[in-house]
Order: sequence, then C-alpha cells, then structure tokens
Amino acid sequence: MAKNITIFTTNTCAYCVMVKKWLQVKGYNYEEVNLDSHPERQKEAYEASGQLAVPVTVVTKEDDSKEVIVGYNLAKLAPAVN
Repeated sequence: MAKNITIFTTNTCAYCVMVKKWLQVKGYNYEEVNLDSHPERQKEAYEASGQLAVPVTVVTKEDDSKEVIVGYNLAKLAPAVN
C-alpha cells in the first residue's frame, strides 16, 4: 500500500491532469509539485526518473521503497499505489 504519493507536474501537461484525476477518482491523496512554480525541484524529479518528462509520480511504499512512474501509465501506476 502506498504511504506517500508525489507527482511532479507542469502547467501545460495534459497527462499530469489525467494522473491526478485518476488518483482522485480512486481516493488517493497525493502531493503535487508544480515545476513551473517550483523550478528548484526539477533536479529532484530528474534524479527520481532519469528523464525530463512529466508527470513523474513517486510512490513511497510502507517499507520506504520507492517506485517511479513516468507519464500516464496505469499499467504501472495502479499496482504501485495498491
């Protein structure tokens, strides 16, 4: 089960909206880090994912392990948060 979910987004990212909507529909709480508003955290998103693309969803599990999902990828996101 997910302990903490963080999503790195930008203002112009359509997939970011889709990931947030999916999480909301499923009843998951998450922290959104908008990289347009917080450019100082871009390095954090890049180091987590190895990519400059958004959304980057970081799921921290109960055992503090992390799973990183780039883009709108429900095949990876759904099992990661459960």
